[in-house]
Formats: sequence, structure tokens, C-alpha cells
Amino acid sequence: MNSVEQTSSVFFVLGATHHEAPITVREKLAVNDEAVGALHLELARLDGLREFAVLSTCNRTEFYGVAANPEISAGIQRIFCDRQGFPETEFEAYRMQLQGRPAVQHLLEVASGLDSQLVGETEIFGQLKEAYALAQNRQSTGPILNRLFQKAFQAAKHVRTHTAITTGRVSVANVAVDLAQSIFGDIGETRILLLGAGEIGEKTARAFQSRGAGSLTVSSRNIEHAMALAKSLDATALPFENREPHLGEFDIVVCSTAAPGMVLSLESVRTAMKRRTARPLFFIDLALPRDVEPAVAELPNVYLYNLDDLAKIADENRAAREAEIEKCRQILTHRTEALWRQISGSAYPDGSLSGSVRLSGQ
Repeated sequence: MNSVEQTSSVFFVLGATHHEAPITVREKLAVNDEAVGALHLELARLDGLREFAVLSTCNRTEFYGVAANPEISAGIQRIFCDRQGFPETEFEAYRMQLQGRPAVQHLLEVASGLDSQLVGETEIFGQLKEAYALAQNRQSTGPILNRLFQKAFQAAKHVRTHTAITTGRVSVANVAVDLAQSIFGDIGETRILLLGAGEIGEKTARAFQSRGAGSLTVSSRNIEHAMALAKSLDATALPFENREPHLGEFDIVVCSTAAPGMVLSLESVRTAMKRRTARPLFFIDLALPRDVEPAVAELPNVYLYNLDDLAKIADENRAAREAEIEKCRQILTHRTEALWRQISGSAYPDGSLSGSVRLSGQ
């Protein structure tokens, strides 16, 4: 398409994802629920940023926005890196930055699970909806983001209905259970400790139970949350401060806390292994930042897998679904083109066109 400068408004995506940023970087960039609120307040004061939403998950931290000009994203990057204590020059080495039609395509692929580490997983759909709801509640969305996100949700539902992209073991929980079974065989006699009472931990616990797992114990920094989840799982609750003294009693430890730092040290695991004779200890670290000190993996008879490890295992089964992946991408490309035409013709109340209407190079 020829260059057409109709307005200065730009739709863009800025962030870092699993494609370029390893888990050691992503855990430094992750923004917890409390920090998202403060970040929203600071971004709202950024001159020229008309609309924005913040998405932070274990695999990505992204900013979706509509701005007066492309340079606004540099201001977002500066504010974000300052808050995270992360050098901008290092961030740029992992940065993903899109605008216009490619940014629209990216949003649709994220919502559909096509851009996920585990292609076809559905957790990202709920996480994106939560990020959008938060932005709406803080009144940082407008006519463009509202339309884009709603259309992205519709596209995600469409590809799940009309393709087989979600078939197979495409969730972190199922991959984790498969791995546990490869280590222990029958997991009916294993004792499982769940550290963290959030959604991902609960899904993993239920995946274990669906495959016949026996004893399950829940521990959380919030004892009320631990007790509530334990009750729903017909499990027992363990005070969080007792996690290390009792660690040797468990065979599988699923970690998914929102703690700012590690909650299981090398020394605590080494001590636990002295009481386990020859029985292995399996850690599934689903947290970001990570819950388990990485050096734990070096201990004899200890298995430690984090999110990137699980994604590599899941990727081995991806070849069987390449046809469905390509089918999804074609559907989303078609919808992107239609949505792009709609957005390019939209207008703000002040009369300026909105969305990614800088059509040069698109």
C-alpha cells in the first residue's frame, strides 16, 4: 500500500515475550498485580498516550496502546524499565515492537493461543480478558482498544471452534503430569505439595487428580486461600512457614506462588533429600519469578523443570499440529485484514482518525 499520512495516531504493541527473552529475563520484567496499578497511574500521565492496556504473564509483558506518534512507545519503555530496575539497553536486546496491521495480527494470535509457548493453550485468553478488564476499569481504553480486544476475543473463540488447535496435551498442567508419570510411573501413591493457591496451581492439581494422584497438600502465603483451595480439592492445608521442614515428605512439588523471590532454597532441598533415601523428588516450577533456586537441579535424584523446560517438551508434539497452526494463522490473517480496514476508518471525537492509521510501510 502506498504511504498515506492521514493522522498521527498509531496503534502499537511493545514488550518482551518468550520468543526472544529467556525465563531469566522474563522474571525480571514480570509485573505483579499490585505493581500493575501503579504502572497504570504513571502511564496515564504520559502525554500523547491516548489508550493503553498492560498484559503481564509468565511468557510475556506487553503494552498495547494508541498514541499520538510512534515515539510515545519510547516513553513507555523508559517508565517501565525504570520501575523494573532493568537497563533500557538490555531491554532493547529482547524487545518486540510492532505497529499497525502487524500489531493487530499479533493481538489476535496472542488471544488465540497461537503465539504461546504451548501453542493452543487457553490460559492466555483469560489473562488477556483480565488485562483488558483492568484497563477498562482504570479508564485507559477507548474506541480503538475496545474494538480491537473485543474482536480479538471473537477471533479466539472462532479458531477454537473451527480448528483442532487445542487438541492434545497443550496445557502446562497436562505436560507437567505427563512428565511426573514418566518419572514415577503410577502417581497414585505419590504425595504432592502445591505451593501457591492461584489458578495455574489449581489447574495443575486437578490435572494430577484426574490421572489418579493420591495425597495432595496445599500451602500458600495466605493460609485462608490455602484452606479454601484444599477444601475444594479434598486435600489438606499446610502453613507456608512449614514448607521447608516438611519438604522431604513429598514426592512432587508444584510451585506457582506470586512471591517476589525464591521460596525453596538449595539448602532446604539438600536437607530434604537426606531423609528420602533413594526416592526421587520432582519440582515443577510454574512461577515467575521462579520459586525454586535453579541450583537444585544439580542435586542427585532431584528433577527440576521450569516453564521453558515444559514448553520445550510440549514443542516435540507440535509437528503433528502444524496443519492446524497454519489453518489458524490463515483465519486470523483474514480477520486482521477486515479489522484493519475498520480501525483505519475510525475517528476520535476530536476528529482525528484513530488506531494505526499511519499506513506507510503497511
